[in-house]
Amino acid sequence: MNNKNKIVLASGNKGKLREFAVLLAELDYEVLPQSDFDVPDIEETGLSFVENAILKARNACAHTGLPALADDSGIEVDALKGAPGIYSARFAGESASDKGNLIKLLKDLSGLPENERTARFQCLLVFMQHEKDPTPLICQGTWEGRILQESQGENGFGYDPVFYVPTHDCSSAELPAEVKNKISHRGQALAKLLVELKDL
Repeated sequence: MNNKNKIVLASGNKGKLREFAVLLAELDYEVLPQSDFDVPDIEETGLSFVENAILKARNACAHTGLPALADDSGIEVDALKGAPGIYSARFAGESASDKGNLIKLLKDLSGLPENERTARFQCLLVFMQHEKDPTPLICQGTWEGRILQESQGENGFGYDPVFYVPTHDCSSAELPAEVKNKISHRGQALAKLLVELKDL
């Protein structure tokens, strides 16, 4: 497989790597984690999902010489004025675990009725062909739902166990992977990206 079919994923998240590898396989792309190239993590100093995704993609391109795909995503909770947002992965602190973040979110929303627990997952994908790419591909996906009172389900990662999906009457962590990959924020953004990549 030549270099034009390889994409570096600017993330060390194994859950994301699994999802992207499956979804991009249909276009004959091989998705490689940036850890394969010892790419150092870059500080996410952006004030939005798209700014952080661009920082990560450019960093991966610079260290590998390959096209890079970066995803910045998170959950926005209306009752928390859009928090945790870009800080979703470190909501409970810099080295917070998924479980720690979930516990903090549920605590912050404790006592709120269901109709005030509306939330959405946001995903911003950035694809850069090289470090100085002046026109990166940018695709967004949004997945509406609400925050449950407690965790449900064993699939997925991050906030999936507390994110209720109205269309399927279950949590994101109770959906089969093939269903989640179609309807999730990341699935929506990636579907748009696949269309764009076909034209490259």
